[in-house]
Amino acid sequence: MPAAASLGLPNVRGRVPLLAGLAIDSFGGGCAGPLLLLYFNKVADIPLGTAGIMLTVATLFSIAAPAVVGVIVDRVGPRNIVVGAQFAQGLAFTGFFLGRSIWLLFLCSLVMATGQRAFWSAIFSLLADVADEGERDKWFGLGGMMQAGGLAIGALAAGWLLAIGGNGPFLVAMAVNAVSFYLAGLLLLRLHPSHHERTTQDSGPAPLLRKDRTFLVLIGANTLLALCTMMLGVGMPVYVTEALTVPKWLVGVLIAATSVVLATGQTLVVRHTERRRRTNVMVVAGITYAAWALLMALQVHIPGGWVVPALVLATACYAFADVLHAATNNALSAAISPEVGRGKYLSYWQYSFTFSSVLAPGFFAQLFEVHHELPWVVLAGLALVASLTIYVLARVAPRLSAGRI
Repeated sequence: MPAAASLGLPNVRGRVPLLAGLAIDSFGGGCAGPLLLLYFNKVADIPLGTAGIMLTVATLFSIAAPAVVGVIVDRVGPRNIVVGAQFAQGLAFTGFFLGRSIWLLFLCSLVMATGQRAFWSAIFSLLADVADEGERDKWFGLGGMMQAGGLAIGALAAGWLLAIGGNGPFLVAMAVNAVSFYLAGLLLLRLHPSHHERTTQDSGPAPLLRKDRTFLVLIGANTLLALCTMMLGVGMPVYVTEALTVPKWLVGVLIAATSVVLATGQTLVVRHTERRRRTNVMVVAGITYAAWALLMALQVHIPGGWVVPALVLATACYAFADVLHAATNNALSAAISPEVGRGKYLSYWQYSFTFSSVLAPGFFAQLFEVHHELPWVVLAGLALVASLTIYVLARVAPRLSAGRI
């Protein structure tokens, strides 16, 4: 068996610029993303609370981006939208590097958030387009690995910059991210048309997505699973710091370990699951997320000496669930989308992640204040609801009952 096939890798000939662009883009984001709030506070002298509100408002304004991308993606092509999103984000971080006015920085935040939403709304359509016949799942897995790897290396660079001290490292991070977006956009422009242009362009009216109940229910179920993915970064740091008596540095180690699993394991997971029904893989992911959440809830009731091993076990459950979900959810949405209008369907699929990212901070904070373990218990229930929904839907919906879907 060829090495590429044994590792679950697709044919990448002629498509290396796309993979390099994904890695470079994610490296810049990993380097600058964790420092953005501190940059606003320390370099631009904006109060931390004001900076947080500014970014939240900019994110809320960007919620319409997937819908807009859904309208145009099948006409202009996902490659062009992704390239435009990269250059837009590059301009935003150029503005962060040069500007200090709160209004200019808010405008740049709005451009950044909108570009980010547009990128995520089109990138999976592009990955679906570049894939050879039968390799779409592998391309989703490989794309996710390149992004996770770049993000992890960028995060290490961010930690190194923070250790230097002063304002200079923040400016370096903003400049590095701006350059990374420009480079990623230029690399994507080198992608040969034969590897991203569809052989069958708009050949008739696309189905009305709002009447596609199967797809809309799947979006709802995936929103609950996406909420689970958000909780590692949103909920675990607060929970470990405020509710448990363990070293605070453990948070960084556990999150970094999970990133390594995502950066190395997705194509292997695809290789071992590509002959199984995608809906079944999603069900298993949801059940495993529920097990992780219940283990997290139990942490406050475990004797002190067992908390660290229990946290490691819980994080291993999360990593397994997350690599299953990351490698499968977009492939499932692409598989059940119609050929005509597929870009629109995949754009709207990203609303599951948009909604969960908006809901996650408030969901965790409000329930955490009631009882420290309550957000995890509720999260486990929601993950099981998502699994049950997908399981039932796969057996009653004709599209999901046939083949490997």
